[in-house]
Amino acid sequence: MIIRTENEREYQEVYDLNYQAFGNREDESKLVERIRTSEGFVPELSLVAEMDDRIVGHLLLSEATVEDQEESHTVIVLAPIAVKPDMQARGIGSSLIQEGIKRCKDLGYELVLLIGHPSYYPRLGFQPARPFGLELLQFEVSDDIFMVYEVKEGALLKMKGELKYPEAFF
Repeated sequence: MIIRTENEREYQEVYDLNYQAFGNREDESKLVERIRTSEGFVPELSLVAEMDDRIVGHLLLSEATVEDQEESHTVIVLAPIAVKPDMQARGIGSSLIQEGIKRCKDLGYELVLLIGHPSYYPRLGFQPARPFGLELLQFEVSDDIFMVYEVKEGALLKMKGELKYPEAFF
């Protein structure tokens, strides 16, 4: 398996992959399209997993902010991640996330946040975000699915406030 940066020629294939992975609905595919045209899009953080010359997985990490009354910090949000239905449970998603986190570190980002499954993401180092003084008000979610990964050691000690997803998510 090769994990690499997505290229523009693959946009339709990635659209179809997200469509299939999310039960033949367009929500996530359209989200990817909106993020790609937004200010928060970071091309190096749109990753594909390729096997036998076909794309079997896709991960999109993009910029958001954590804001308190005094400061605004740029962070990364993970959404969406998709793996072809017939290729799930083979470590493809985990490999995409690990490479994405490595790239976030290389690019100088300090935190990755997400809304995700509480039994999956903690295996990859994510933990509930609210105990660290992070909040999410744009979506009503329980504490166990709003999670954070500390890319840069010490970032959770200095960054508090509300995660603000950009307009592309709505």
